[in-house]
Amino acid sequence: MSDEIINKVTASGLITLDLEEYYPKEEILVFDLKPHLFMELILKEKDFRAALQQIDWTLYQDKVVAVTCTADAIIPMWAYMLVATYLQPVAKDIIFGNEQTAKQQLFIQNIAAIPAADYTDQRVVVKGCGDLPIGEFAYLEITKKLRPVAKSIMYGEPCSTVPIFKKK
Repeated sequence: MSDEIINKVTASGLITLDLEEYYPKEEILVFDLKPHLFMELILKEKDFRAALQQIDWTLYQDKVVAVTCTADAIIPMWAYMLVATYLQPVAKDIIFGNEQTAKQQLFIQNIAAIPAADYTDQRVVVKGCGDLPIGEFAYLEITKKLRPVAKSIMYGEPCSTVPIFKKK
């Protein structure tokens, strides 16, 4: 009888995919239209255009910018287009919504960039618990990404998994 300790998890051939590795690391700044509205409620085109011309857009240099309006105001579509014309030359990316929406969109982009071919005919465990707030959307996206190629998909930790999908 051998006293050699065998790591059954390592020997199982499971690949662990940790979604925390794809969590957005970029700094996200929010550009709120509200302070640029008349009385923070009404968009007056001339005043709005003048206000945008006064902004130091270099503050947004190489940043991801979430563009939103926190005022309960009717904002014409062209206003967002105008903001984009100022941000596009300096910002790394521009996303409509609040910081959380931007983080989610970046996360989805990061998952989309995962080379699915790396997981062809592999047994994949999508890591469950972690330190970062991984939303349900991320687990949905990774499952959509892996299902066409993976041999099996599980959720959890290699020592304790929940089966999600198994290729027939």
